[in-house]
Amino acid sequence: MSFNGLTTSHLIMLGLLLGFAIAHSGLAGLRPWGEKRLGARLYRILFALVSLPLAVVLIVYFFNHRYDGWQLWQVQGVTGVQPAVWVLSAISFFFLYPATFNLLEIAAVTKPQVHLYETGIIRVTRHPQMVGQIIWCIAHTLWIGTSFTLVTSIGLILHHIFGVWHGDRRLASRYGEAFEAVKSRTSITPFLAIIQGRQTFEWREFVRPSYLGVTGFILLLWWAHPLLIRVTASTGW
Repeated sequence: MSFNGLTTSHLIMLGLLLGFAIAHSGLAGLRPWGEKRLGARLYRILFALVSLPLAVVLIVYFFNHRYDGWQLWQVQGVTGVQPAVWVLSAISFFFLYPATFNLLEIAAVTKPQVHLYETGIIRVTRHPQMVGQIIWCIAHTLWIGTSFTLVTSIGLILHHIFGVWHGDRRLASRYGEAFEAVKSRTSITPFLAIIQGRQTFEWREFVRPSYLGVTGFILLLWWAHPLLIRVTASTGW
């Protein structure tokens, strides 16, 4: 195996991921400082104006270069792989977007706040976005099988693992003993706290409009996926 497959797009993607991680986690870490000076709503808007364009660039670049580099494996023709990838991808979104429960705060319509949750998906894992990102990366890396996708997935997972430490550190700083109590009753590994008897699973907490919204988003994404690929390809990035 030669190094000819290690295209510059691999390094560009790592640079984009690093830039996004610094901006996203950095602004999250500066939130207390920023909210005191700008107010919670204005700081949320600033956060979105920085993070969202960087995220869009990442998504477009990934779509356009996903088949760059070495083809490490090819399983797209294997029976059962495609539905497995779709199921895993759908599951990943139920973990990735627990923040949809506070859409008005995300849009800064109401005052954005830092919440100390211990219900719903947090009973399953204290860091659902990290779990969802890992599931998404596994599904897409399995399906595409290129070195570029593998490098992208490794970068995304490392960023979210850092986010676990960074997020716990910020919550501990803000809530102190209250967070330590929540931490003792929850787990990072999905279902571990439930299995160990430190937590219970309450299915009624999942019967809420937000999950219906996530389901609708998943179906819309499934329908629009070919269109998204065509649109991103037209950018020439």
